[in-house]
Amino acid sequence: MGRKKIKYQSIRRLKKCGVLVFGKDILVEADCIISSGVELHSPCRITGATKIESGASIGAFSVIESSKIGEETKVEQCRVVRSSIGAHCTAGPFCYVRDGCEIGNDCRLGDFVEIKNSRLGDGCKAAHLAYIGDADLGERVNVGCGVVFANYDGRKKSRTTVGNRCFLGCNCNIVAPAHIGDGAYIAAGTTLSGEVESLSLAVGRSQLKIRSGGAAGRYLNG
Repeated sequence: MGRKKIKYQSIRRLKKCGVLVFGKDILVEADCIISSGVELHSPCRITGATKIESGASIGAFSVIESSKIGEETKVEQCRVVRSSIGAHCTAGPFCYVRDGCEIGNDCRLGDFVEIKNSRLGDGCKAAHLAYIGDADLGERVNVGCGVVFANYDGRKKSRTTVGNRCFLGCNCNIVAPAHIGDGAYIAAGTTLSGEVESLSLAVGRSQLKIRSGGAAGRYLNG
């Protein structure tokens, strides 16, 4: 059997529907719904049953596959696959939203953030260098730089839940299964699993030891 021919919407048709098109290297499959007032910047690719709401902006080098992008949301150099991003969000640059994600309104997904099979409530922020996998986050959760949701133990994948208004400091490891209650504060550098009660402060750093002169001879090229 021959390969199915993919049909794309023409630039002329998009402009006629009120879409603001910047450049020529823009591929939009026929089944995609692009609302009036959407900005598409070349090059980008939009495929499958994608729906992009009015006022959204899809930046250059973005790929959107069978996903929903809300009103006034800005996507810059991102890949979004079979997921939804709410209204008034920003994503990117270099953000990867994988299968099965539901991102609420007013969220910030920064550079080199990867999200998989997770739900983020309204107002969540993951500004940079984080992995959120198999997790359910409440509203207004701050995910610091370098936070990793460790969802796989080599045999099975487990989920983590994080309550509303939680703060996850930089370089935290959240080892699933875990539950973090509303308003909890996880200090930078903490590794945790199990349960953290609401409004609790969790600090899991090892004690720093400094040996005077202990560096002598350790770095041969220094």
